[in-house]
Amino acid sequence: MPKQVTENELQRIEDMLLRFPAGLSLVELRNELSGSISRRTLSRRISDLLVAGRIHRRGEGRATRYLHGAALARQERQHVQREGRTSGALPAASASAPATRPEAAGQFETPDGVVTIDLSPVARDILEYVSKPAAARTPRGYERRVLDGYVPNQTAYIPDKLKVHLHKIGKPIVAERAAGTFARDILNRFLIDLSWASSRLEGNTYSRLDTERLIQFGQEAEGKDAKETQMILNHKAAIELLVKESSGDIGINAFTLFNLHSLLSENLMADPEASGRLRRRPVEIGGSVYTPPAIPQLIEECFRQILAKATAIGDPFERAFFVMVHLPYLQPFEDVNKRVSRLAANIPLIQADLCPLSFVDLPERAYISGTLGVYEMTRVELLRDMFVWAYERSCQKYVVIRDSVAEPDLFRMRYRNALIDVVGEIVRERKRPTEDEVRALAERLVEPHDVPRFVELVTQDFRRINEGNIARYRIRLTDYWAWLNALKANAER
Repeated sequence: MPKQVTENELQRIEDMLLRFPAGLSLVELRNELSGSISRRTLSRRISDLLVAGRIHRRGEGRATRYLHGAALARQERQHVQREGRTSGALPAASASAPATRPEAAGQFETPDGVVTIDLSPVARDILEYVSKPAAARTPRGYERRVLDGYVPNQTAYIPDKLKVHLHKIGKPIVAERAAGTFARDILNRFLIDLSWASSRLEGNTYSRLDTERLIQFGQEAEGKDAKETQMILNHKAAIELLVKESSGDIGINAFTLFNLHSLLSENLMADPEASGRLRRRPVEIGGSVYTPPAIPQLIEECFRQILAKATAIGDPFERAFFVMVHLPYLQPFEDVNKRVSRLAANIPLIQADLCPLSFVDLPERAYISGTLGVYEMTRVELLRDMFVWAYERSCQKYVVIRDSVAEPDLFRMRYRNALIDVVGEIVRERKRPTEDEVRALAERLVEPHDVPRFVELVTQDFRRINEGNIARYRIRLTDYWAWLNALKANAER
């Protein structure tokens, strides 16, 4: 085998072990490599790496695990630190053993103070790796096998138990409503929150109050860059497309994503013609050692594959997170990819009438670290922890707001004019609101199958009618009093 091919295989094995600080068995390693290297060849490559000291072996027999040198060194430092704490001594500081970053414990500095996010052990390992200087991280390219290996409704980025939790907190009390009802109920609040939070994750310095003034009154904040103002206005237009559009065209499809990109990138692209279309040139990602694919044909193939797989995913949360992972990883557009992914992630939630996701309070550093974990390690655990935390925060805000909004009676809305006519006629004609009288009037105005319910509705209204609400039925006060007197006179006979 050519030397270059061998070295590529050795590097792939090394990189894979770097992602798993606890090490991998031979079987696990081959599975993670998607079986692209035969078992016999993999054994030889591992032997070569062991001899060269590039990886290490721990355990015997079936318990054998292989570790990257950096992961082993980390375990040894942690052991020394634990021993030091046990004996009352402090671990020695050195350039090779830096103090634990606050972020590693899930604590992130923000302008409003420290935000603590619960992280899984794997997410902590990812965070520790992506927090290293770029020079200490391994350059990576796009790995299509990650997309190819995802099987809708079999592969699960979000475990079933976690999905149950998300459905429980995200579902409104009122069931069986039209898609998007939840989002429309809280539209004004959601519009401001998502426009502000998504822009803030891109470094926008508008405050939430400034964002509210801009969206509600068109008032631009003083001293802000015009690009920041444009970014927020673009978010407003894109969110309105998702929530207000009811034609059935909106979904995880090319039409929606191209138009989302067009709206979000309006007046912000160096090349205006790149807005709303797949990119045709290479791009780089600042602060990352990841290089996205550069071949236009590959970009289009993978983009279509992402859409097809997302559409096939049954669970709305899995579909939302899948989009948040794969759109930024592919970078199908020249810019604004993460913004598109954040808004697109809301499409499955809106369609399922679940609480939408606004990303309010999510620290910028936390979100960036999660995306770097995908870019440079093809690991989703850190971004998943951010997704879940952000969704829990959104539910805390919006479920309370939605439940405080009275649910309109659609039947009453449909027969509003008929209700006004029937109640008004009975009062003005000085009639008693008996069931037979109401039914006789209703049969002229209401669909036959709706008559019983309509009669019940009119009867309820007559129980509540008083001089404080008669204007609702276009009844004059003199007619109301005359009707009451007529009822009283009939009762005395």
